[in-house]
This record gives sequence, structure tokens and C-alpha cells, in this order.
Amino acid sequence: MRIVDLLKKESIQLNASPKSKSDAIEMLIDLQVKGGNIADREEYKKGILAREEKGSTAVGEGIAIPHAKSEAVKAPSLAAMTVPDGVDYEALDDEPSNLLFMIAAPNDSDVHLEVLSRLMTILMDEDFREKLLNASDKDEFLKVIDDMENEKYPDEPRAVAKPAAGYKVLAVTACPTGIAHTYMAAEALEKAGKKLGITIKVETNGSGGAKNILTEEEIANCDGIIVAADKTVAMARFNGKKVISTKVSDGIKIPEELINRIEAGDAPVYHHEGGSDSSASSSSGDESFGRKLYKHLMNGVSNMLPFTVAGGIFIALAFLIDSIGGAPQDSDFGTHLAAAAWFKTIGNYAFQFMIPILAGYIGKSIADRPGLLVGMAGGAMAVSGATFAASGGNVPSGFLGALLAGFLGGFVMLIIEKGCDKLPKALNGIKPVLIYPLGGLAVVAIMMCAVNPIMGIINEAVANFLTNMGGTNKVLLGCTLGAMMSIDMGGPFNKAAYVFGVAAISSGNFDIMAAVMIGGMVPPIAIALATTFFKNKFTEEERKSGPVNYIMGLSFITEGAIPYAAADPMRVIPACMIGAAAAGGLSMAFGCTLRAPHGGIFVFPVVGNPIMYVVALAVGSVIGMLLLGLFKKKVTE
Repeated sequence: MRIVDLLKKESIQLNASPKSKSDAIEMLIDLQVKGGNIADREEYKKGILAREEKGSTAVGEGIAIPHAKSEAVKAPSLAAMTVPDGVDYEALDDEPSNLLFMIAAPNDSDVHLEVLSRLMTILMDEDFREKLLNASDKDEFLKVIDDMENEKYPDEPRAVAKPAAGYKVLAVTACPTGIAHTYMAAEALEKAGKKLGITIKVETNGSGGAKNILTEEEIANCDGIIVAADKTVAMARFNGKKVISTKVSDGIKIPEELINRIEAGDAPVYHHEGGSDSSASSSSGDESFGRKLYKHLMNGVSNMLPFTVAGGIFIALAFLIDSIGGAPQDSDFGTHLAAAAWFKTIGNYAFQFMIPILAGYIGKSIADRPGLLVGMAGGAMAVSGATFAASGGNVPSGFLGALLAGFLGGFVMLIIEKGCDKLPKALNGIKPVLIYPLGGLAVVAIMMCAVNPIMGIINEAVANFLTNMGGTNKVLLGCTLGAMMSIDMGGPFNKAAYVFGVAAISSGNFDIMAAVMIGGMVPPIAIALATTFFKNKFTEEERKSGPVNYIMGLSFITEGAIPYAAADPMRVIPACMIGAAAAGGLSMAFGCTLRAPHGGIFVFPVVGNPIMYVVALAVGSVIGMLLLGLFKKKVTE
């Protein structure tokens, strides 16, 4: 977020002479009020003073940066003041402060941290500070900052110069990863606006945060807003305006059509329903409920992906190290050597967070910050399998249970927030820190305690089914086990099949474990192959992450397929199930055996009939790849 985009001329005072720290604070607050982004001066002042009570915000070198998050702040903003003679701001170095910047941030935003970081970075340059202090007028002051930001951040998008009459059309672009499509859509909309002769400003919600943020004045004066986003963005600010809410790809493909719709008045008036400041909790007029669910899902998947990739590679390295070191390929494979144990431990830590992060960010997308707690807690309970004490035992419900926890928890939190609207205003301060988290955690805990035992009943029924099936038709059993390994990829079906395979080893039936492991290897490999040979069926980010699944699949880490399955479950899961079932059935038909309960290709030396085992793996993976290419829809970049 650029400093010059937050700093108005009305919020700058040069050559000021405050007599004390409190005098300087009053003057800076007045400058913030003049900027038009403070709804309640006294409320904002309380936030500033509360922060100063924790410790002075003067950092030395003549710099002071008071800041506060407050409900009184309508939009992020800055105020600046130069004090040539300095003022005692209780700095750490006991020197007077002569450069003061005051940050105002909304209560539901962490923008002040980004602005604070940037200010500290550029203000460490002594020559830059000297130029600011010597600026002859406000235009020069702003130019000095702009030049410094251009030098420090040369690749950062520049804000479009605001026309005298304001912007006719505003837009917001955002994609799940916040990398390519966010900026492609912004560029397409800006070019279309220029071609049509219509002034437009585009806010980008990228991986580095929101840039070129739309101001309250711009929103009030525009003809309408285009929200081209595949994840939730702040929407309460658009209440009462004409809004088109659509996919980010539409911003790339049909920007002129979207702008023309705004100018023709062919856009519904947006009415925010309260609660979280997101597109999910509001009525956007032309956005379907299914589309909103997809955006929530994408928000969870995009935040989970780094945990999946990094954790999977660390676990694969653990298997590799133990394999090279000649460690026994038993149930502790990947932990015998110290280096292998370290890699596997770290990888497992990442995997432990993976499912709660998925559920947590789905909940956050639905109900903003209060939804993060209920989602993560529900996801953790899905992994641990927590139940009521009377139920006995732990019954994990895996990533499918976590998906349920994220969605239900988020919507439950919206209901709690709406119910709390009727509480006295005096309780507003404790709602986000006490009432919301307490009520949300209680509800999600009860919900998951009810869900997990149900999954336990399903698990027990599946285990009994497999046991009764083993003696009648082993090929059919292999198909069933392979399909189960890929149906929920780490959830109850997967775990039931795996436990059944491990139990079979102890009783001397080594062919069952072979079918189980090959069924778990197919989904990631099939996805990796599909991202390689059917590139037009996957997003750019999915293609980038695809090759990692070769490693995960060959290492028997089925969880590598979870982000893809979560993003498109109705197509990915059936394709992977059929491919895994084919591999499991062929493994049984070829009489392949396996004495180790884990390890992927690193335990192939102990596989019975290894050549045909590789053939079964290849056939199942190719079938899965072909079905993914057939089932999935083409993605338009």
C-alpha cells in the first residue's frame, strides 16, 4: 500500500510547533479529521492514547509514528507533520521528534502494520528525512515520498492519477492466490476504460494486500463498481451503490461489457446485510449462492496449499534419507536416522496445520475474523476426532469433516453476530473478543462432537464390510480399497482402508497392504500428470503446484491431492477413485505383496512382483489422468 495513496494534502502540516506530545497528538488527529476518514474524533483519539499508554510510538532518529485501529476510521489514511524545532515525544533515544506520521486503520483491518513497516523502511534513509524536513510545500513533500517509493518499490503498480471530476467506474479484482489473475483483470479493465473514454480506478487485492484502495469519496461519486473476484473482498463500503459481482476471469475476458453495463445502469443496487464485511454475508444481486460457496472454498484452499506442498516435500525427504541410509522399511520408516526424523517431524507439523487452516479460512471468508476461530477449531476437531466423553474414543472425520466444519461454523457465526446486534451498545467492545469467540467455539464443539461419532459408525461399518469381503473376491477387494484410499484422502474412508491393510500385515496377508498403498499413490500422481498434459483444465497456480504431486504420490502422500479435490470435488474425487480402484484391483490380480506399511517407491525393494506393481501404478495413474482431462472443465485464462 503506497504512502502517497493514503496521504492527502489536507492531512499534511509543514513547519508545525507543538508544545508537547499531547499537543502534537491533538494536531495530528485534527489533520486526520480534515482528511475525511474519521467518523468520530474522540473515539479515534481513545485508540491513539491507548496505544501510547503501552509505550511511546517515537522510535528515535527524530521519527514518531502514532497509530491506532478504531471503529471510528472509515478508510485507511495517514496524517503527516514536520516539526523543525522538534517536540519531546518520549523517544527511546531521548531526542526530540521532528517527523511525525499518524496512521488510521479500520478495526477489521491490519493495514496499519503494512503502512508502519513501509514507513520504517523508507524513513531509515537520512537523506530522505532531510528532504522531507526541507520541503517548501505539500506538493514537494508528496513528491519526495513518491520518488522514494518508486526507488524502493520499482515493480509496484502505480495508482492512476485521479481525474478532476472523479472516476465514473470503480473496480476491485482478486483471485485466490492473488498473483496473476488479479493484476491481469486490473490491466484489462484499465485498458478497456481508456478505450471507451471512461475514467476507471481499480483496487487490486493481491498476495501482498490491497493496493490502490478505493476511497469513500470515490465510491460516493462513481456511477458503479465492478467486483471481479474469486474470493471475498470488503463489500460493506459499497452499500447503496450499483455493483456487478462476477468472476475474475470476466474482468479479463469481457472488461468492456462490464464497464458498459455500469454506464447503461444495468447493474443491481447492492445492499449490505451487516455482519462481516465480505461479499459472502451480503446480497450482491447477481451472484448465486453456489458462486459464493465456491469463493469461500477457494479462500480455504489457497491458504492451505503452502502447508501441503512444504510438508509433503519434507516427509518425502525423510523417506529418501532413510532409504539411502539402509534403514529397515518398517512402520517407523522415515524416522530411523536423525536427519530423516527431523525432516519427517517438521513435515508432520505442517500437515497437522493443513486441515485446520483449510477449515479456518473457509470460516473466515464467510464470517470474517470471528469465523477464523470456529473454522480452525472445527478443523482441528475433525483431525483429532474429539467426541463427547460418553461416546468414548476419538473418531477423526478428516478433510471432509473439516470442510463441513468450515462452512457450517462460518454460517453459524454469522447467525451469532446477527443475534448480537440486539445487545446493548455498551457491549460492542467485548463482542469480538469474548461473545463471538465464546459462542462460536461452543457451537462448533457441539457440532463436531456430533459429526465425528457419526463418521465413526461409518468407519466401523466399512471395516466390517472389508473383512467380510476379503475371502470372496480379492480383485474386487483391491478395487474397493484403492477407491477408499482416494475418496477422502486422509479422512475416515482412507484411514479405515489403511488400518485394514496394516492389520492384514500382522496376520500375514501382505497383498492387502500393497493394494492400499498403490491406491493412495494414484491420486497425486494422476493430478500431477493431468496438470502436465491437460494444462487448460487447471488454473495457473494449480499448474505451478502440480509437479510437487509427482513427489508426493511416489512417496505415498495422498494429501497432496487435497487442494485439487477440495477445489473441484465433484470431478476430481470420482476420477481419482476410478484410477485408484483400477490400480488396487490390478495389484491384487498380479499377486503383488507389501510388508512395509508406508514409504511409496522407497519401499519398492520389499514389494513382491515389483515390475507388475509398477505397471499397476502406471495404469491406475494414467486412467485417473485421462478421466481428469475428461471430467474437468476448461479454464479460460
